[in-house]
Amino acid sequence: MIFLWVVLGYLVLLMGISIYKSFMVKSQDDFMVAGRSVSTPRLVGTLLCTWMGSGSLLAGAGLAANVGFSELWMAAGAWIGIIIVFFLAGRVRRIAEYTVPDILELRYNKYARILGTIVIVIAYTTIVGYQFRAGGFVLDLVAGIPEWQGVLLTAGFIITFTAFAGMMSIVSVDIINGAVITVAMLVAAPLVFFNIGGSEHLTATLDPSHFQIFGGNSFFWAMGIFLPTFFLLLGESNMYQKFFSAKNEKSAKNAVLYWVSGTIVVETALASLAIFAFSHFNLLDKANEMFLSSENAERIILHTARYGTEVGLPIWGGLLLLAASVAIITSTGNSFLLTPSTNLTRDIYQRFINRSADPKKIVIFQRVMVVLLGFLAYLLLTQFQTILAMALTAYTMVGAGLTPALLAAFLWKRVTVEGGVASIATGMGVTLFITVTNSILMHYQGVQLLNEQYIILPAASLSILVLILVSLATKPDGKEKWGRFYTKDASLAKAIEEVKQED
Repeated sequence: MIFLWVVLGYLVLLMGISIYKSFMVKSQDDFMVAGRSVSTPRLVGTLLCTWMGSGSLLAGAGLAANVGFSELWMAAGAWIGIIIVFFLAGRVRRIAEYTVPDILELRYNKYARILGTIVIVIAYTTIVGYQFRAGGFVLDLVAGIPEWQGVLLTAGFIITFTAFAGMMSIVSVDIINGAVITVAMLVAAPLVFFNIGGSEHLTATLDPSHFQIFGGNSFFWAMGIFLPTFFLLLGESNMYQKFFSAKNEKSAKNAVLYWVSGTIVVETALASLAIFAFSHFNLLDKANEMFLSSENAERIILHTARYGTEVGLPIWGGLLLLAASVAIITSTGNSFLLTPSTNLTRDIYQRFINRSADPKKIVIFQRVMVVLLGFLAYLLLTQFQTILAMALTAYTMVGAGLTPALLAAFLWKRVTVEGGVASIATGMGVTLFITVTNSILMHYQGVQLLNEQYIILPAASLSILVLILVSLATKPDGKEKWGRFYTKDASLAKAIEEVKQED
């Protein structure tokens, strides 16, 4: 019963902060980018919490349990991506917009904005969907609530929390969430390791492939899990929106340095904990003829939190780990629900439907979008078998659909409007085609055209190829298109806005 009270108490704390912060929301800037006043510590906390979602807690942990330390190829995609982002963070903050589609229209045109919005809505609502499923796992584990009911309760909480205060509430609670997640992982992993018998126990109970660099698989397999996270991170709209929230360029760059350090430490600890715990519970389940299946492996961290005393984790350690799991699920769900609602509000409603909408009407519209997208996320989660499949599909959608054109805006002056738009359309189109084809083939024949982890290879390759070829085949853009991405000259803003109005 104490586990349920910890979950409820933590959720009440988070909701209380959100309700309190809702009274401070006075404008579009407050709801979308927290008034552009977020300090470095709060920015680090919210970046870490956003990235450490159920993709890590469940999909990553389940993969680590099955293949061992080679799972870190999946995590390393983010680490390398964050290092590259360090060199972009200040420039992103300097542009001072609200969304990634804002950037796409500044550099390309309104069609890039529309396509970018579609990519984000599809991918991010999919990610929100598996946060709902993760919440269902938690409530089933601690209170015996049927999983489908737990999914609905989790959806209700995340939607309500996000709708109250948007980014204001998210950055306020994420510094708490970030601290809880970090402490829990750093405490639980070594405690479990030493209490199960250390390296001797691991080598005696795990397959030798768990300790190999590719986990008994090929380099091609490693790239199949590395590239989706790598490309996602580089095009991650939450990250850009939070850079827009920073109080200045220096805060944005400093936050990235601490973020990459925290992410490496916490994700390595989480993967290690999953492997350590799996080596123990898997052995017990074999003895009881209750082998922990690949699907159940995704719940290994939650299982450890609830039954941690079996692996030497004291009750307080299990409760801390459970609180961290709740923090991971809710913080990621909130951020990934806010971003597409911001896109629909800013990039569709405000840009094309009601340009003169007053700030209060904009906030109300976005709150309605939060609710509608929450419902869409629930529908999407029913279309996938596992959280890993959902995660890899969503990562690929962003990585192939947004990242090439987005990075080109900052790194390649020769990219053209036509090249950028064609790249977004190609990456999104290839990902959707393969995903839909997979769904149809699985339903009728029980096979896939291409496993989810490999969709990134053709999708991103074609997106980059089209970007380059179309750009080289079309007339170079003038400085009014690319100038703002390479200079601090604020006088370009007016010219760029005039170009945007003409599109």
